[in-house]
Amino acid sequence: MNRGYGMTEVQAVRSEAESSQTGSRRAWLGLAVLLLPVLLVSMDISVLFLAMPTLTLDLDPSATEQLWILDIYGFLIAGLLITMGNLGDRIGRRNILLIGASVFGVASIIAAFAPSAAVLIAARALMGVGGATLLPSSLSLISSLFPNARERGAAIGVWTAFFAGGSAVGPILGGLLLHHFWWGSVFLINIPVLLILLVFGPLLLPEQRSALLGPLDIPSVVLSIGGILPVVYAVKHVAAEGLDWSALVIGLVGVVLLTVFVRRQRQLAEPLLDLRLFGRAQFSVAIGASLTGMMSLAAMSYLTSIYLQSVTGRDPLAAAMFGIPMAVAVFVFSMGGARVAQGIGVRGTFVLALLAAALGNLLLLGVGVDGGIMWYLVGSTIAGIGYGLAFTLVSEVAVSSVPPERAGSAVSISETSFELGNALGLALLGSVAALVFRSGGNFAATLGETVEEAGSDTSLIHAARESFVSGMHVATSVGAVLLLAMAAVAYLATSRSADESPRPH
Repeated sequence: MNRGYGMTEVQAVRSEAESSQTGSRRAWLGLAVLLLPVLLVSMDISVLFLAMPTLTLDLDPSATEQLWILDIYGFLIAGLLITMGNLGDRIGRRNILLIGASVFGVASIIAAFAPSAAVLIAARALMGVGGATLLPSSLSLISSLFPNARERGAAIGVWTAFFAGGSAVGPILGGLLLHHFWWGSVFLINIPVLLILLVFGPLLLPEQRSALLGPLDIPSVVLSIGGILPVVYAVKHVAAEGLDWSALVIGLVGVVLLTVFVRRQRQLAEPLLDLRLFGRAQFSVAIGASLTGMMSLAAMSYLTSIYLQSVTGRDPLAAAMFGIPMAVAVFVFSMGGARVAQGIGVRGTFVLALLAAALGNLLLLGVGVDGGIMWYLVGSTIAGIGYGLAFTLVSEVAVSSVPPERAGSAVSISETSFELGNALGLALLGSVAALVFRSGGNFAATLGETVEEAGSDTSLIHAARESFVSGMHVATSVGAVLLLAMAAVAYLATSRSADESPRPH
């Protein structure tokens, strides 16, 4: 069998009635349904940022448990996306979307009423399993709903706006809910949204699967999950606790498993991860941009949420309001990213986006304990412009890289880079900030705990806040350096001949 992407014999399993839905009003209604899981999954990445101080007082998690509450969700999504994207190509993308939504809903209820930190961590892990099915299936279904390239580009822009915007909106919604309800409400808000998806999804979304793809290669599944999770854990452990033998051994195990995984993919007729995609400079740049972009965005969102509450003394709702300019910037420029790429090319758009995100992160250096909130507003807004432009282009490049019947596997690669970047941002850059904070004095594990234990000792509180701001400056500066390095790679690695907006096959 010809394995090239130009093959014509592999056809998606779609009925004539379902095909007639595409490009119609019903297709746009289908897109509206697809936006629901996208918004939930991306929002749940960041919704806990503002809830953590309240949650900490109720469940009393240790510092390690706090990190796992934040990290386990993104880690499992990152580890399972490649598998779930390929599974959707085989059993049907609508099927796996609805299954994942059900799992996500059950896990959300468990998380909302978790009596302990351990139960909450387990529930967040289950939410990660469900979330891993939602992202690749929702984006790849767009290729079924919109065969017209222009309509598909517009639909992808809307999808990306909701995905990228969800991460920015999460803290705002969390602030509104926490202002009126207990911390568990940030999970229960998922339930009515998922019910809408489960009711209208079967009516509006076409089923699509590949007719000739064989069964999943189970050894590849095991190797991918078994490789990604240990590597991410090792990075997290080293950043938080320093290099020790356990981190070294666990990280080495992950690297070995990933190496075996890559070698196996080169030998398979139907690989779980198609490495040929990385032969396209544009695709590789897109994956690098999403990884570094999400690393810096996750760290910025998490650290500034703590800053607005524990340093400036604002309540969750007031802190959330300061995130609105960035959320608007991410959303608006995600919608317009494809048009910018048509004007200045893919390479120019990636470079512009990464430079804007870096500048926004560097402007946070103007933020201080006793002032500088305007630096935060301006910096986060400029960064939001960059993130919005970059993320919509990543999604467009991923979808246009392969024919529709392999869209799930290709999209899962880009979504894995998003989720892995988010997890690494919290683990690596967040832990760098924590290390700087703890080195500033005899403080508790977190700023919130230090302020609570200090009582009326204003000098200790001020010193702790100064140390936290220093850690935030270091972490966001490291994020900016990564973005600048990626901008240079995007400029040098992508030739002028490839500097054009992506075109679907």
